[in-house]
Amino acid sequence: MTQIAPHGGQLVNRLATHSDKEDILKESVSWKKIDIDLWTYADLECIATGAFSPLTGFVNEADYDAIVSDMYMKSGYVWTIPITLAVEDEVANGLQLGEYVCLCYERKTVATMKVESLYRPDKEREAQCVYGTSDRAHPGVTRLFSKPETYIGGSITLLERQKVRFPAYNYSPRETRELFAQRGWERVVGFQTRNPIHRAHEYIQKTALETVDGLFIQPLVGETKTGDIPATVRMRSYEALLQHYYPADRIVLGIYPAGMRYAGPREAVLHALVRKNYGCTHFVVGRDHAGVGDYYGTYDSQRIFSRFETREIGITPMFFEHSFYCRKCEGMASTKTCPHKDEDRVILSGTKVREMLKAGKRPPKEFSRPEVIEILIDGYR
Repeated sequence: MTQIAPHGGQLVNRLATHSDKEDILKESVSWKKIDIDLWTYADLECIATGAFSPLTGFVNEADYDAIVSDMYMKSGYVWTIPITLAVEDEVANGLQLGEYVCLCYERKTVATMKVESLYRPDKEREAQCVYGTSDRAHPGVTRLFSKPETYIGGSITLLERQKVRFPAYNYSPRETRELFAQRGWERVVGFQTRNPIHRAHEYIQKTALETVDGLFIQPLVGETKTGDIPATVRMRSYEALLQHYYPADRIVLGIYPAGMRYAGPREAVLHALVRKNYGCTHFVVGRDHAGVGDYYGTYDSQRIFSRFETREIGITPMFFEHSFYCRKCEGMASTKTCPHKDEDRVILSGTKVREMLKAGKRPPKEFSRPEVIEILIDGYR
């Protein structure tokens, strides 16, 4: 069987072997140390395992400028969000191009990096281009301006993989590709989520599954904004839903370790490219994918794909309208298939659902499966 090629043609592997790790740790004793946060550690994991192929490290200045301005790397590959490492000026001033440094999490060296580029970004430009706004209330923009003013670019080697909360679901792209091949799946649809899967999501997933061999549900478990439902609660809801309502031989549940950038259209493309690296041939793009507030149009995350040639993206996006339960249709539907009015449709905003859960009230069964609701109410207690 054939599999979709990773973005860039080759799956990146920047993981040190056991023997290499011992040698590197001995050699790096005198190297300068740079402390990183959990967000950066998650990006390291994605780079090293190939989820961010073709990136081999944090982007240098030339790639940064090209990505921010044009959504392409200098090599010509589509890439929509710069993956960067920011350091304080006093750290940057002590670095030399070409030297190797240690990247440390909680005082432990977890990776090494060759310093290939040192530059000061125009953050206003980055915000406007990547997020479509420089409004500091946008969570992605807030994080951007909270970071130090100097970026370091260069290739990395990961010595210690990030310890995740859900190790049973922590597949690398190489592992998911092997798993899909074992199951004989040639056409695989990926689904990204940072929220519980309600009936509308289930409807979309199963509609997509009708046309392919398998479904890869990959919730994001990295850092999210205040108010989002915690990953531990969400993972329990996914497990319950898959146990009762999905065919086990057609589904794989995995985790995406990166943080949520809330970059709307640009992040939708990034999510598609990442799932391509995991071995998916198709990717679901719903309404307001990776959006937040009212910063993006309802279907901007679908329209952005038309800016690229099919071969440049390489994975097939599957676009879906807003879906809901219609009482007159007596089933799930979308604006494409349902002729009825809003008062016949069960539509609840995320804010409304969270208010109900906090108050211990049960959203209607037409909105979410009872097993999911029980877990969410328990989580809010």
